Amino acid sequence: MTTPMLQIDDLHVHYGAIHALHGVSLAVGQGQIVTLIGCNGAGKSTTLRTVSGLLRPTAGRVLFEGKPIHGRPPHEIVRLGIAQSPEGRGIFANLTVDENLAMGSFARRDRAEAARDRERALDLFPRVRERLKQNAGTLSGGEQQMLAMARALMARPRLLLLDEPSLGLAPQIVQTIFKIIREINAAGTTILLVEQNAHKALEVAHRAYVLEVGRIAMEGDARDLARSDAVRKAYLGVA
Repeated sequence: MTTPMLQIDDLHVHYGAIHALHGVSLAVGQGQIVTLIGCNGAGKSTTLRTVSGLLRPTAGRVLFEGKPIHGRPPHEIVRLGIAQSPEGRGIFANLTVDENLAMGSFARRDRAEAARDRERALDLFPRVRERLKQNAGTLSGGEQQMLAMARALMARPRLLLLDEPSLGLAPQIVQTIFKIIREINAAGTTILLVEQNAHKALEVAHRAYVLEVGRIAMEGDARDLARSDAVRKAYLGVA
C-alpha cells in the first residue's frame, strides 16, 4: 500500500488513570473499508474519538494524508476531510431532520455544492427525505441512524468514521445500513468502521483489525480473518 489515507502509530490514550489504548497502530488505504472489531471496552470507539479530535492521545500520532492531526480540535479535523457518525447516533432530537442535515455542513462555505451533497445524501437515504420536516427525536432507531450517517456525509468527508452503525437495529434495517455503507464506499469515500456485528463488518470490509483490551491482537484481509478459527470462535459464534 502507498502512503495510507489514515495512519495511526503507537497510539496511547488515557481516561484519567485508565490506560484505554496501549500502542495501537493501524492504516487505512484510500478507497478502502477498514473495520475494527472486538468486545465491548476493547477501545474501538476510543480509537475513532481520538482520530476525530474528541480525545487527545497521551502518546503516539495520527496522520491524515501524511500530515499529523492529533492535537487538532474536532472542527479543524472536519474541515480537513474527516467526519464521524457517532455511537448512539448523536442526533439533535429537538431539531428537524432538515436542520440536522444543515448542522452537518456547518463548516462548509460552498453552499451550492453542499446543496448538491444534500440531494445525494437524500438519494442514499430516501426515508430521511420523507421525514425532513419531522423533529429528529420522533424518528425510529433505524431512521435516526440513517440521519446520523446522512448528516456526516454533509461534511463531504474523504474519510468517514462509522461507530456502531447497526447497534440496536432490527435485522432488516441492518441489511439496509450495510448496503448503503457499500454504496458510500463505491462512490469514493474511504471508511473506518467500528462494528459489534463482526460477521457483517468482515463481510463488507477490505481489511480488519481485532482490538483486545486496547491492543491490536490480529490484523489482515477481512476475508482471511473471517476464516480464522480464533476470530470465528471469539466473534462469529462458530465453535
